[in-house]
Amino acid sequence: MHAALRLSTCIGLLALSLPFAVGAGKAPPPGPRRLENVTAQARAEYIRHASVWRPTRIASMDLMQGPQGKGSFSPEQQLTCDYVTPEKPLAGDTPKFQCALSPDDVVKVKYGKGNGEVYAEVAASRLLWALGFGAERMYSVQVTCRNCPIEPWFWSTERKVDLTKFEIASIQRKLEGEEIAVSGQEGWAWPELDEVDERVGGAPRAQRDAFKLLAVFLQHSDSKAANQRFLCLADGVVKDEAGNEDCTKPFMLIHDLGVTFGKATLMNNTRVDFAAWQSQSVWKDPGQCVGNQRKSMTGTLEYPRIGEAGRKFLADLLVQLSDAQIHDMFAASRIDRTDQKVHAAGGERRVTVEDWVQLFKKKRDEVANQRCPQ
Repeated sequence: MHAALRLSTCIGLLALSLPFAVGAGKAPPPGPRRLENVTAQARAEYIRHASVWRPTRIASMDLMQGPQGKGSFSPEQQLTCDYVTPEKPLAGDTPKFQCALSPDDVVKVKYGKGNGEVYAEVAASRLLWALGFGAERMYSVQVTCRNCPIEPWFWSTERKVDLTKFEIASIQRKLEGEEIAVSGQEGWAWPELDEVDERVGGAPRAQRDAFKLLAVFLQHSDSKAANQRFLCLADGVVKDEAGNEDCTKPFMLIHDLGVTFGKATLMNNTRVDFAAWQSQSVWKDPGQCVGNQRKSMTGTLEYPRIGEAGRKFLADLLVQLSDAQIHDMFAASRIDRTDQKVHAAGGERRVTVEDWVQLFKKKRDEVANQRCPQ
């Protein structure tokens, strides 16, 4: 083995199980080997070993407060930050800007009462986190921006305002770990889940099918590769004396859950839409357990077929959620602030958190009461 690939003596035996030790083919770039710039062959081998789920104590998960730890925020916490002019336009098509909570803590702020992603990402990420699937940490906050442009998303170079308050905003903290990537290739596409190999320690098919079905359940419409992250969990990064990196815990997760709780569409233009989510059954073909997920122009997930073990795996997780936890998930996202309406006796009324809870439970029943071909 080339010297640049040799692990130190203390982890020499461990290297036998790592992707770089099995002959990945093309050599990595000169210098210390970094997980963020691996060869295509090495990335493929890491995918074979990847996990998608870790067990949690679902009944004890606090879906109102969400994930705790460094950088966490309380619901509706009021924050003040300094506007940061972006070096390049921020990706996506919904209002957002960069803001410094401190000189070494620059965050991305999504904002706006009409921005569905502000609500969707908080609720969906809390769900995945509670069930054991990977997700970024998302928090509903109120942000006061110092020196923000009048409209920071559309006119970042326009006149600045001393203080601007965004009452409906969210902040993301990424799941800790090192990105695993090939130069010029971001994230992972859903068909790559089928390349994970249980025989070498990768996620079993039941977990992968459950992951796909959960994406269908949420109507994760914008499923392009860039909206999924492939990383090495923080406690799985291995470095030798020369600084070369390997990974014992490759992990696949959804990074951007902004286009959820609606209806998967060609243009990814439906999110946090009660009527649209209500209109979508979980199954396109119940007899064959084909998930009802239309492929968008950017998406990579389309009508996945789910095995019985995967359906049951997800159902067994979902039924552990209490009504109070489901309520907290939606309440934490402030989803009732979207001011949507439903038809009711005597006219229309505002959609409440409880309406979202009941619709969630109805969809959960679709998963739990179905039986799939083995």
